[in-house]
Parts: sequence; C-alpha cells; structure tokens
Amino acid sequence: MSSNIEALFKPLRIRNMVIRNRVMSTSHAPGYGKDGKPQERYQLYHAEKAKGGIGLTMFGGSSSVDHDSPATPWNQVSVVDDSVIPYFQQFADRVHGHGAKLMIQITHMGRRTRWDTDAWLPVIGPSPRREPASRSMPKEMEIEDIRRVVRAFADAAVRCKKGGLDGLEISGAHGHLLDQFWSPSANDRVDEYGGSLENRMRFGIEVLTAIREAVGEDFVVGMRMSGNEMLQNGLSQEDCLTIASDYASRGLVDFVNVIGGQARDEMSHAVSLPNMSFPVAPFLHLASAIKRETDVPVFHAQRIMDVATAARAIAEGHIDMVAMTRAHIADPHIVNKLAAGRADDIRQCVGAGYCIDRIYVGGDALCLQNAATGREQTMPHDVQPTTGTKHRVVIIGGGVAGLEAARVCALRGHSVVLFERENETGGQVNLAAKATWREALTGIVRWLDGQVRKLGVDVRTGTEATAEMVRLEKPDIVIVATGGSAWRGEFEGADLIHTTADVLSGAVNPSGSVLLFDEMGQHNAASVAEVMATRGCLVEMATHDRLIAQEVGTTNQPIHLREMYKLGVVMSPNMELREVSREGNRLVAVLRNTMTDTEEERLVDHVIVECGTLPRDALYMELKEGSANHGQTDLPTLLQGRTQPAVEGLKSGEYALFRIGDAVAGRNIHAALYDALRLCKDF
Repeated sequence: MSSNIEALFKPLRIRNMVIRNRVMSTSHAPGYGKDGKPQERYQLYHAEKAKGGIGLTMFGGSSSVDHDSPATPWNQVSVVDDSVIPYFQQFADRVHGHGAKLMIQITHMGRRTRWDTDAWLPVIGPSPRREPASRSMPKEMEIEDIRRVVRAFADAAVRCKKGGLDGLEISGAHGHLLDQFWSPSANDRVDEYGGSLENRMRFGIEVLTAIREAVGEDFVVGMRMSGNEMLQNGLSQEDCLTIASDYASRGLVDFVNVIGGQARDEMSHAVSLPNMSFPVAPFLHLASAIKRETDVPVFHAQRIMDVATAARAIAEGHIDMVAMTRAHIADPHIVNKLAAGRADDIRQCVGAGYCIDRIYVGGDALCLQNAATGREQTMPHDVQPTTGTKHRVVIIGGGVAGLEAARVCALRGHSVVLFERENETGGQVNLAAKATWREALTGIVRWLDGQVRKLGVDVRTGTEATAEMVRLEKPDIVIVATGGSAWRGEFEGADLIHTTADVLSGAVNPSGSVLLFDEMGQHNAASVAEVMATRGCLVEMATHDRLIAQEVGTTNQPIHLREMYKLGVVMSPNMELREVSREGNRLVAVLRNTMTDTEEERLVDHVIVECGTLPRDALYMELKEGSANHGQTDLPTLLQGRTQPAVEGLKSGEYALFRIGDAVAGRNIHAALYDALRLCKDF
C-alpha cells in the first residue's frame, strides 16, 4: 500500500471522538426521510457505508430546526421536537455497530425553501431579497425572529446529543440562513446584523455559542461553509477565510467542512455540485487555504471520485477528512475493498449527477450505476451464492443490462455465457460517451466488463446470437438484453432524416445547417447538438417541450445550456416537427408551434431527430414460443423478491426466457441495471 493510501487509514481525534480513518460521507439529502424522521430506509443506506468501512458518515443535509424551515421539500429530517430522538438512537446504534461515527447537519433554510408546504408559514431571511432557486420572497427577520431561531438551533442540538449522535454541523453553505446573513448578496440590513462583515458574522456567532452552551464540551460541533461563493456581490475567498479563522479562533467550531460555490440559482447549483464536465477535485484549493489559516480539522467534498485523489488530498495535508459522498453512493464498500487490496473492484462514481438530479424534482437519490443504493431493504450490495440449483444461463446482449445480469448470475454461482454482436461490450452507453463531456460514462462499462470477466463469464464478443446458437448451449435460463434501436419517428419524410445515434456512431457526419428535433428531453439530443456545433455546424435545436432538455436535472441541464449558448446553438422550445421534404439538395422541415398552432419552415442541410428507441426483440420473439414461461416475468413474484416460478419449476430440456432493459422498452441506464439485479438476484 502506497504512503498516500496509508494516509487514508490514519485515525483522527476531534475532542473525545476518534474517527477510525480519514474517509467520510458528507451530509446530503437523499430524499429518504419519512414523516420528518430518518426511518429504516434512511438508516440502512448509511449503515451500508459503515459496514463498508467508512470512518464517518453524516446525514440529514438540511435537517430543519424550526417550523418556518419546513422539512417536507425533498423529504428531509425535522429536528423541531423530541419525537425524532428515538430514531436518532436507533440510527446511531446501527452505524456504531459497524464501527463508524454518525453526525448530522442541522440548519435553518431561511429564504431557500418554499412557503407553500407544511404549515404555510412565510419564509424568513436577513433581508427581503428574493431567492432565485426557490423563488421565495422572505420576510425580513425581526430581532425576535433571530432570538427564536438561535434558541431553535440550541434545542435541536440537544436532541441530536440525546439521540446518541457523535456530533453535528450547522450549514453555512448552499445559501442557507447562516450564510444568508454572511453574504452581501442576501443581507443588506443596517442594524448590528448587517453592513460590515463583522456584523454579518454576528448571527452565526450567536447560534454556535448557544449550541455549545446547550450541549457542553464533550460534543463535537462543526460548520459547513463555502470557501468562495463565486457570485457577484457574494462572499469572496478572503471573506470566507476571515469567517473560518474568526469562528475557529473563538473556539466555536471543532471542524470546518468546506465547499466551493453557493447554490442560489440553476448555474450555481451545477457549479457547487460539479458533474462529469468538471475536473476532479475542482475546489480542493479552497479547503486547503482554510486549513492553512485555521487550527481545526478541515473536511472537504466535491467531485473526489477516486481513492488516488482522496489519498493525495490527505497525504499532502490539504485537508484532514476527505469526503467521497457520491463515490459512496456508487459503492458503499470503498474502504473495505481498498484495505483488502481490491481497488479494482471499487465501482467508481462517474459524476453523472443522476442521484442529485432526482432529488431536485422531488424524487429519491438513486445511483445511475448501482441499483442497490437506497434499496438496501430489498437489494443486495454483496450478491451471495445460491444454496439451490446451479443453472446454465445464456445472456444475449452485452450492454449494461446484459453485463449486470451476467455479473449477478455469476456471483450466484451459475454458469454464464454472454453473446454480444459488437466487438466490445457497452451497447448504447458507448454511443452516449462519445458526446463531448459525457465520456466518463465509459467507466460504467469498464467496471461491469471487468467484473464479469473476473468472475469467469464466457464473454463472446463479435458474435450475433441466433436461436439455434442459444439452444445449442442447452440453457436453463435465457435473458434477452439486446437493447433498442434508435427510432426515426412517424414524420412524413422520415426516410430523409437521421437519428442522434447515427451522428454519434459516425454513420452520418452532418455539415452546414442542421435542424435537431428532440422528442425525449434527455441528454441525448442536447449532447448531439453540442457535438455538431463543435464540428462547425449551424444548429437549431427544437423540442415540443417548454424547455430544452426538460428532463435533464439541475446539475446537468445548466451545463448543456451553457455549452449550447457558447456554441451558438439556436434553441426553439414549443416546436413540433411535422414533416420533412426535399428541395434540391437541401431539406425543408415544417415545424408547428404547439402553443399557437402556427407552422414555420426551415431550409436546412440535415434533419436529425431524437425519438427514443424501440426494442430489438426479433430474437426474443423467436425464442418465446419454445420457452417454459412464454417469455413472461411473473411480476408479483419479482416485486416480492422471490425466484421466478418458471425457474423453480423447470423440467429437463426446458428453458425460462426473460428480457430486460431497453429490449423491453426504452428507458435509462439505471432502469436497465435495476431490471437485471432485481430479476437475477433470486435465481
């Protein structure tokens, strides 16, 4: 083990708390709260990280301390009364049972929430300045409000201590109330809480002082803050250094957890939650600067995806605890695998942002490439060998669905052969990764391919399976994962157009003027618009949706929009492609405005469409009649987590047939992987 890696395994003492290593997961908001409590699903999600060897896991990003900071948005945790204490105690017992420490983030959201949830109370803030992300206009806090919220923080801290947690942090990051007071972008008060930075720091000093008085000296209290808001009229790096140094020198905080940016609007969200378009560890320098100016431990998270980067951050003294938060969503067992010399088995986060993007539309955090995360009640992270019959399994298709099916079946102890007609595995993910900043998606395929080969799966690339080839293998189980083919839609003149898949595959190389029509609202069309514009095309992207890339989430859509604006892509929402015809050596495309029903024409060199995929199901249909179950998955059995009846009741010479992923219907990477894990874990 290299000296850098060894640095990750050194314990860290903060007051009376000893963390067993330097790897942590920061407080975040997976949307697993129920009735304002961290119940079983939430607890098992973090307990899996503790089981996997993590030193410290923190929960409850945005756990609310008062009624006018509602917990309902994004299914958060409420710490406003004592009813939460038993859940904390149960939570702490689960995590401590695996040797890790457990902390919480408590906060008041101030203006960064909505008034039309929970108790329908007005949001509050230091000044009546609209918050762009939530679109809320806050009530200016009176002195009585300030005193009330200070008390609420202290009372919440006591509940955290009574709940057996190892510590807490208050949030002065992402635009919450504490940093609303700090930042001149949100605070233009003229009393003792506004004006100079010294005055703007006063509210936070009062909060932390009240917390320390309430919990005593034997409880760890820290603070999450920005190292530079990177906003016009926001906190500069110098301001943030001053805040951190002042609070630390006063003894108000036992650690500082540093991020870059401040999530006040769509673009700043994307910056503070950096996706795969950003370099690795883009804001480590901000945390390193604060460490140089303070004498308390410094934590840091933001796109630290791999153990080499994490180890360097610790070994070189930039920070004291390295947070691999999204990395642990992809693989909660990073530390144990590293300690066991199994670094190659770590499923590395690719920075897709799927986990976060789901949260901001009211969903729950799910990993694009790990279907077990957040489903620990029903889905295994460690697939165990079957105690029953060992089967011969034939899988057709080496995209992510087929690879995951092969991996899980091999782990169950079955004999597995996988046919893939192309010369490499990966399927549609390989195409998606050809689009500008989406290349990191190839990491999903590399991991799956490496795992199935290590497990001894007979992978036959460059081989298009036929029904006869499948039957010659004498399978007990056949899984069709042949994926989907790009659909041209039902437009008049569809024979004159090409698909986004054609562009990425190189089947067509557009030049000149291009109309790109998007029916799906996902990454596909936006990515291809960027590709073509980068190659010099004059691109107009039209969609019948009200927004370009409407289905793409908060951390990704702004990046697409930024790149398209920079590249001069014309964006035309509320436009539906009706027909395409030829005019000389060019094409005429007719677009209908979906709001006015008026039609417009475009004279272009190429028309490219993104209309999703249709299943490649010919082989499935050919195998269906000869199968024991006519290709049908028993849905109640699947949802109950039991072995499929067709597999349990197989007779000699019979095979059960299933299909998964886009071979059923066009969806996404996560759905394909979940199809495979959910079905195959019970074979």
